[in-house]
Amino acid sequence: MKLNAGIVTSKLAETKTFYTDILGFGVSFENDFYLLLHTPGKQAELSFLLPGHASQQPLFQPVFQGQGMYLTIEVEDVDLIYEELKKKKVEIKVEIRNEPWGDRHFAITDPNGIAIDIVKYTGPEKP
Repeated sequence: MKLNAGIVTSKLAETKTFYTDILGFGVSFENDFYLLLHTPGKQAELSFLLPGHASQQPLFQPVFQGQGMYLTIEVEDVDLIYEELKKKKVEIKVEIRNEPWGDRHFAITDPNGIAIDIVKYTGPEKP
């Protein structure tokens, strides 16, 4: 089984720029109403679709409202990614931090308002 999360948005161009230029994603496929991106290494995909497009069934036409969704991107070196994104002037919404349950992470948002948690799992703190 393979999962591809899809977001309905009118911001296809801004979304493509953000994910490719800021996060290093690649383009798997695109046309005038659909964008399919893949993570570096092609381990996961994420798709974006224009709202209200005549080729789509009504279920897939309403636009995402910008709240209540997040993505987690697990990386090898969270500190390096954090510094790279700061150099690119990406707004950091949650500063880098360690959590007692074993995350070292920080968070940003994409042009659609989707929260992106960039994390390195470090293991829970020892008592």
